[in-house]
Amino acid sequence: MFGQANVLAAGQAKFPPSVEDFYLPSILPWGAHDNYWFTKITAMVWLAVGVLIIFFLASYRKPQLVPTKKQWFAESIYGFVRNNIAVDMIGHQGVRFAPYFTTLFCFILLTNAFAIIPFFQISPNSHIAFPAFLAVISYVMFNWIGIRHHGFVKYFKNSLVPPAPWYILPLLIPIEFFSTFLVRPFSLAVRLFANMFAGHMLLLVFTLGGFAMLSANAWLAPVSVLSWVMTIALTFLEFLVICLQAYVFTVLTASYVQGALAEEH
Repeated sequence: MFGQANVLAAGQAKFPPSVEDFYLPSILPWGAHDNYWFTKITAMVWLAVGVLIIFFLASYRKPQLVPTKKQWFAESIYGFVRNNIAVDMIGHQGVRFAPYFTTLFCFILLTNAFAIIPFFQISPNSHIAFPAFLAVISYVMFNWIGIRHHGFVKYFKNSLVPPAPWYILPLLIPIEFFSTFLVRPFSLAVRLFANMFAGHMLLLVFTLGGFAMLSANAWLAPVSVLSWVMTIALTFLEFLVICLQAYVFTVLTASYVQGALAEEH
């Protein structure tokens, strides 16, 4: 944010924007123009994966009956997801999906948290590609589970044919197909992306607004302070959104798995 503020204050912002602005700048020191694939956001995703792997491996390297702080923290996260998401949404069968839900929850929570961590200040999930990929994984997962549990024909019959009079099935079946197989992955991805993108833009607007008012007119200096106070307040609100969106994405994935395992529509 502050780097963008300095560019704005120095009058170095490029105008009008071009197609190149849709590509995130590479962070590689060589051939930056041709390395759009390795950006700051890509680096943050790999960093989040590495942090989670190291944290859980270190926490369970030498498990003890009386847990250490790291072990207690890791067990608390797993226990929360297992009991309050997997079991609550799916029932006793949910325990076998708890490791995936825990991984999903922790990954989204950490990548969301980058939005308010200094020097990162953007979440990878504010780029549609990453929420879309997570939604595809969950989409493939719950359909595969449903097909394995019921068989191909019965699963699609349960998913597409509701218990309704035959004469309205031609209307309901396309609606069920659209809702189950198109809207679910789309809504999963867009909900996470939209919330994180909107939060990033709000923080950006108030931060840059403070710099812009401070450099434009001395009389606006008090207002610029107010703009930065709003940035701090919105950061706390963004923290709540960060936690909530990780929880919501995981809960919805669990609900889709539960629906795929259900014997009736």
